[in-house]
Amino acid sequence: MAPKQATLGKFFGKPNGTASKQQSKLAFSTKPKSEAKATEPKQELDSAAEQVDTDPDSAAEETEIKHNGKVEVSKGVKKEVDDALEAMQIDSPSSETGKKRPAKEEEEDSEDEPPLKRQRRKPTKSSEVVKKPKAAPKKSEKLPDKQKKAATKAKAVESEYDSNECAPPATIAKGKKEKKSPTPMANDKDDGSKEEQEEVLSSDEEPEEIKKAAREKVQATLKSTAKDPYPDWKAGDPVPYAALCTTFSKIEMTTKRLEILAHCSLFLRQVLRLTPSDLLPTTLLMINKLAADYTGVELGIGESLIKKAISESTGRSSQHINSDHNEIGDLGLVAAKSRSKQPTMFKPKPLTVQGVHKGLLAIATIEGQGAQGRKVDGIKKLLSAADAHNAGKHVDIDKDKGGPSESKFIVRTLEGKLRLGLAERTVVVALAQAVIFHEMSQKGKTPSTADLATGESTLKTVYSELPSYEVIIPSMLEHGMLNLRENCRLQPGVPLKPMLAKPTKSITEVLDRFEGKDFTCEYKYDGERAQIHFVAHDADMEMATAAPSAGKSDRGVSNIFSRNSEDLSKKYPDILAKLPTWVKEGTKSFVLDCETVAWDMVEKKVLPFQQLMTRKRKDVKVEDVKVKVCVFAFDILYLNGEALVNKSFRERRDHLQDAFIPAEGEFALAKYGNTNELEEIQILLEDSVKASCEGLMVKMLDGPESSYEPSKRSQNWLKVKKDYLAGVGDSLDLVVLGAYYGKGKRTSWYGAFLLACYNPKTQNYESVCNIGTGFSEAVLETLHQQLSEIVIDRPKPFYTHSVGNKDQPDVWFEPRYVWEVKTADLTLSPRYRAAADEVSSGGKGISLRFPRFIKERDDKKPDQASTSKMIAEMYQRQESVSKTKGPSVDDDFEY
Repeated sequence: MAPKQATLGKFFGKPNGTASKQQSKLAFSTKPKSEAKATEPKQELDSAAEQVDTDPDSAAEETEIKHNGKVEVSKGVKKEVDDALEAMQIDSPSSETGKKRPAKEEEEDSEDEPPLKRQRRKPTKSSEVVKKPKAAPKKSEKLPDKQKKAATKAKAVESEYDSNECAPPATIAKGKKEKKSPTPMANDKDDGSKEEQEEVLSSDEEPEEIKKAAREKVQATLKSTAKDPYPDWKAGDPVPYAALCTTFSKIEMTTKRLEILAHCSLFLRQVLRLTPSDLLPTTLLMINKLAADYTGVELGIGESLIKKAISESTGRSSQHINSDHNEIGDLGLVAAKSRSKQPTMFKPKPLTVQGVHKGLLAIATIEGQGAQGRKVDGIKKLLSAADAHNAGKHVDIDKDKGGPSESKFIVRTLEGKLRLGLAERTVVVALAQAVIFHEMSQKGKTPSTADLATGESTLKTVYSELPSYEVIIPSMLEHGMLNLRENCRLQPGVPLKPMLAKPTKSITEVLDRFEGKDFTCEYKYDGERAQIHFVAHDADMEMATAAPSAGKSDRGVSNIFSRNSEDLSKKYPDILAKLPTWVKEGTKSFVLDCETVAWDMVEKKVLPFQQLMTRKRKDVKVEDVKVKVCVFAFDILYLNGEALVNKSFRERRDHLQDAFIPAEGEFALAKYGNTNELEEIQILLEDSVKASCEGLMVKMLDGPESSYEPSKRSQNWLKVKKDYLAGVGDSLDLVVLGAYYGKGKRTSWYGAFLLACYNPKTQNYESVCNIGTGFSEAVLETLHQQLSEIVIDRPKPFYTHSVGNKDQPDVWFEPRYVWEVKTADLTLSPRYRAAADEVSSGGKGISLRFPRFIKERDDKKPDQASTSKMIAEMYQRQESVSKTKGPSVDDDFEY
């Protein structure tokens, strides 16, 4: 794997790829003049707050420059920037040229990386970075004369820097003089680590010294005496929704993760200081949720209802709304524009965070006859009160992406997509840092980086075991961050996010990873991941959430959840009905990790996953069940009042065997073999395939590394599927974005489909292939009925796809369904956009060759689909690419 320093080019880039003078840790980013001059100190650090940071919008400007295919002169620069963010001294924002491989993202899971050997890579020192000559600009990218002169003058210093670092955008501010950077501190760290520090939040995979440096930057922001972006409201009053929208707008205008983290931390600290009772709804709206996942409360309101509400609340015709939507593409901006044109007779009462949260929650839970009309009324009520301070004033939607418009963010929340680049993991870190700083400042103390690290670790651990802000935040306010673990522990009734495994391509890769360690090989069953919770009537505790009627028995109460924390009690009432017969007398409470598999009662064997998917999903009656299910348990996370996640897997397996009674065709423990011999593992793999399983799960048995890591894709669990041993390695989970009308036998249905992967960094869906094979006529008929219900007029703004007319699907869909797809190979193609920014492909994206539909993934949400980074790494690991060091041939075919 390439060292970190070789992957940071895009964070300092501009379209022509010329190298820049690297800024020191305490340098303010600036827009350079055409002539490249060495920066000199202008004033001492004490007066640095008076300087102007002209760069926060450069990322948006770079995108425009790149899009137009030439370097343009910017029309203006920002006059001021947050003093608090100046204290952080962040380098210029990332370029979107996509010509370099990106750095590791803290926002993403590490699922995309191949398993590593036991030896951990040490951070590369700057002295080890290979110096490469600057990449020459393409012939098609001709530079203006002034810029050529600048390049000539800067040539003397280019060789000092890594070729992966690019200069800031060559934009010139009209009527503004260039500000020079203050003197860098003498104790700067080495260049290589500085680059990493800018992009690391607190990823668990990073060395401690880098995490500490990142916290120092955030600490400087929190210690700043600068004014908050939104003026203080009266202490004890509800948090104004406009304050949250101001923070959202600032986050939207940057791509730098430390800057995003700083905005979040500052605002949450302001909420804690003035209205701590509103911390819960504020946090929920920041992560774009209304309640915990297991409650089943989701928004995702359709475009047609939102358009109707905008039209009725602003008095504009639906034709005008549709016309604006076709032109702008973002319903949030359409709402902001419509609201600004609306005359008002009286000023509405300003929205509050608490009020917006309650209003959205009411809209999401409306059911029954006339539900759509009542939802529209609820949306109208929110939009009518939005932007009270700017009602009737013109809003320039082209400036600052629409600015802090309340209408814009309400509509985006209703759509279920804020598109800010704000990941939940970032909010968790920001919340921890804000709470620690608030608690210590009340005692007259300033938290150290070690205090911030403790807070982060505590909140991450607690949230992984008890993923419910409704429980954690009130407890944190009452007992304090440092006492959180004692008051918030794993509880039956609140589902954990499951631990996941990394894919491998060979058994030898497994042996390399677990060299010198004891491990076990379990059958990987082809079913639906489930988590079963149980509490006996005579236990010393109660279920944390209300148990469904199907889960109530003489022995106790129980419930079953999916990998997405969804309640499956209505789908599997037969499992809950039989559950008491598997539980031994001494077992009073437990949380079980297992797989539900379709079972042939006659042949006594596992049936394919497709059989399981034929079961009804809701309101299943035990007597009507035709497809029988067997539960294969492979881990236990909680037993008799004690959390077991930190115990070794060997201990957890022993507890699992002692707590249950196997029942043929109903409940069994996963088959396994403890061996580290290549031949024996090969035999186990073959046996698992013969038993209708997908392959093997290889897990660490002993030591701290064998603990259960909720919500993490760990290298201590590896999966070896039968399909992995040939071809690409892993099947892909892709989102359906569009479809093409069928021909011939498929005339009545959709004949082929456009699929996409998910990019967590940009929160966009990137087109990856068309697929038309692997479907039976029955499946096509079902898919046509299913997908026809989510057809939309035009692609969403967060769809990244080809713009050529011949490449457009006949219909577009909401991003709702995930399909598992197998492919023979990966290739580069100008028709698709998957991972185009991850590979140096001249604008081409990665595509699948000969994709084949395997099955629907009802257990996955669209944002849990395969990521663009994962696809890029699979492409790079292919023999055809790794051996020839070049792309394979694109051979797209029509359907």
